[in-house]
Amino acid sequence: MLTHVRSGMRRRWVTFVGSFVALALGVGLMAATGLALAATFGAPERGPERFAAAPVVVRATDHLRVDTPTGTRSKPLRHPGPVRAPIADRLAALGRTVEDRTFPADVTAPRTGPDAEEPRTGPDARVGHPWPVAAAAPYRLTSGRPPAAPGEVVVTTGPGGDRLRTGDRVRVRTPAGNGLRTVVGTVAGRGFEDAVFFTRDEAARISPAIDALVVHADATAVRRALGPDSGMDVLTGHDRRRADPDRDARALVSVNALLGTAAGITLFVSAAVVASTFSFAVAARRREFGLLRTVGATPGQLRRAVCAEAVVIGVLASAAGAWLGARAAPLLVGRMAGAGLAPPGFALGDASWPLHTAFWTGVSVATAAALASCHRAGRTAPTEALREAAVDSRVMPVSRWATALLVLLAGVGLPALALAVDPGDLLGRKSYVTRPMLLIVGCALLAPVLVRPVARLLTWPPARLPGATGVLVRENTATGVRRTAAVAAPVLITVALAATLTGTVATLEEARATEARTATTADFVVTPGPRGRPPAPAFVAAARSVEGAVVSVSRSTAVTVLEEDTALVTSEARAVDPARLAAVSDLPVTAGRLADLDDDAIVVNEEWLTTRVGDRVTVWLGDGRRTSLRIAAVLATGTGDNGVYVTPRNAGGAGVDRIDIKVAEGADPRAVAAALHTAGAATDTRVTTRAAWLAANGPGPDDPTRTGLRMILGIALLCTATALANTLVMATSDRGRDLAVLRLAGATTAQVLRLVAAEAVVAVGVGAVLGGGVAAVNLLVVRGALALLGVTSGIVVPWGTLGLVVAAAALLAALSAVLPASLALRTRPVELAGARE
Repeated sequence: MLTHVRSGMRRRWVTFVGSFVALALGVGLMAATGLALAATFGAPERGPERFAAAPVVVRATDHLRVDTPTGTRSKPLRHPGPVRAPIADRLAALGRTVEDRTFPADVTAPRTGPDAEEPRTGPDARVGHPWPVAAAAPYRLTSGRPPAAPGEVVVTTGPGGDRLRTGDRVRVRTPAGNGLRTVVGTVAGRGFEDAVFFTRDEAARISPAIDALVVHADATAVRRALGPDSGMDVLTGHDRRRADPDRDARALVSVNALLGTAAGITLFVSAAVVASTFSFAVAARRREFGLLRTVGATPGQLRRAVCAEAVVIGVLASAAGAWLGARAAPLLVGRMAGAGLAPPGFALGDASWPLHTAFWTGVSVATAAALASCHRAGRTAPTEALREAAVDSRVMPVSRWATALLVLLAGVGLPALALAVDPGDLLGRKSYVTRPMLLIVGCALLAPVLVRPVARLLTWPPARLPGATGVLVRENTATGVRRTAAVAAPVLITVALAATLTGTVATLEEARATEARTATTADFVVTPGPRGRPPAPAFVAAARSVEGAVVSVSRSTAVTVLEEDTALVTSEARAVDPARLAAVSDLPVTAGRLADLDDDAIVVNEEWLTTRVGDRVTVWLGDGRRTSLRIAAVLATGTGDNGVYVTPRNAGGAGVDRIDIKVAEGADPRAVAAALHTAGAATDTRVTTRAAWLAANGPGPDDPTRTGLRMILGIALLCTATALANTLVMATSDRGRDLAVLRLAGATTAQVLRLVAAEAVVAVGVGAVLGGGVAAVNLLVVRGALALLGVTSGIVVPWGTLGLVVAAAALLAALSAVLPASLALRTRPVELAGARE
């Protein structure tokens, strides 16, 4: 039997090369994404930066900890509180203390060279600190002296670009306003921030709150002085890293989710196309198996032969794929960092488990595909050796029918259950990425049954045209069910994924945009600029003094509740002025009144467990304070952006990050706009109209979500291209006698090639129609969930993406069919017609 396996692989090398390439590519993609994914798990943790030379750092705790009957639960705090003055005074008795304050300090620097007097237009985004805390990093003066007066600063410098020098006059924008200052010293930058150092007194005037305290004393004595319930963390050693800004954690979480999705889709698509390839390869060899049965081979021997071939291909292809993945992973990581999907410095680690996982996954997929196909090989009757017709019969065994129906039932039933119980769950990324897979698998299993009616529908118009080409395409496509299904399956998968993923994301984005347009009725909106700087306090005062302007300032914060005494759940919240909220917004209230919001109340949405107006809920604010608030109103859930509303008193220390301005009735809009723009120019604050703000906050072509989707769809399309080329090369190579008969019947070479290309394109069309049907069901589920959540926007169909996917698949299919057919037609038709397998 092993001799037969070797000889069979030599004789049918086209079939096995195609399977090898498809599996190697899938394993390579899994290995590359797996290595990148492992880098997010084992990313090297940075050591202390700003406080690397500090013996002890004291700061307010950054986590909320609540004792529950099932243990202590913890959640990060949105706005950890400051170090209170009494605590600072108490610790000062233990030893020397240094107060740290951090605040925005944007610098507009002069140019160097002949035009040194011309100021640079763009601000240099920096952070401000008091000079005494510079020694905690430590920073060392490279020129000049420390600041000694309010108008003096020390700045960090770095290589390249416009460098600040001692003696430069610069304009510095801080929360306390703008002002000209003199650079009296410079320190070498340490890579983690661009800083501006002020005198201790001026830093305290700009930012009165103490963010952290460096204590030169024994840590045990510090903890004893604070006591167990102070709400302060005493950081020493590596724990001092917690006092630094966490720049990479959130970005790595996004990368982890993206790569996990990509790896899952790669595994799904690879398994599907490899299984389809092996199934078609076994079906195409029925005459060979029939001949072996005629000469005495048992069903078990045929099954073992098919499995042995699959194991050999699986091991070799998986090894090649793991090698390719190891070489491609650095390119993938570099591309993600360059596209802004990953934080700067994101690099591969030394993990090897993704290579082992991808290798054994490839071997398992090949073996599983062979096991699913070898049962058919073992059932081949000896009479199959006598068959000459290419008509497929009994293409669906009972087991496949049962499996397909069960998978389809799950694919339809689970979304239906979610619609009835929790529609919002259907809008999560995990849901809309994984949910289509059940329907895709179900339709792929039913493809041999669905192919014939869909193919006849697509070929009905061309079959009515003059000539025999349309009729032959219709009949060949409908009779060669397995061949058509094998070509249609990868197209079905890719079209369904492309339409579902991009369509769902676009539909949700449109729904969020609709909610924003409906909820925001202000004429002007001011939000943080590109560098995330909050609006200047001076602008708030200036805007409020504009006659005819209704100004509503708000803050982004969070509230946390303990649900069912087991889980801490944090909700995004906005702290607003209740008296002005109604003037600048139109929120979807389902119960209660927004006017009833006060310092003792809260507005929640329908996702909360407690939604009865008048009931009280216990919440923890953004700074960790616990309070009990009365429910004043309930909002519709929508897409999830209808969050919680509280008053500024319950903002948990959050600063103003949004200003909505409405032109009062009877006021002159032009005069109000002019006054606001004048105030904005004076305070370096950008004032945008409502329309401009909505457009700027909508998704763009370089949005990280869209970029990630393009990467995922590129992976799926690559797998589809390989499967299409593989299947069509195998199928066309086995049709030499059919093509020769057409030539002997009088068809020209060009006519035969057009026929082969048309059949391939029709097969792609069948897959596109089936994939479009799957996508339509999934998008209707999303639309139903939005309707139940009170959102009235429509479905967005990504026609452009679908057109490109289908066109690329059709072109590749035509080329993959025509090239081997043209090679086969070089042999004399009489010789091909008399050939035997």
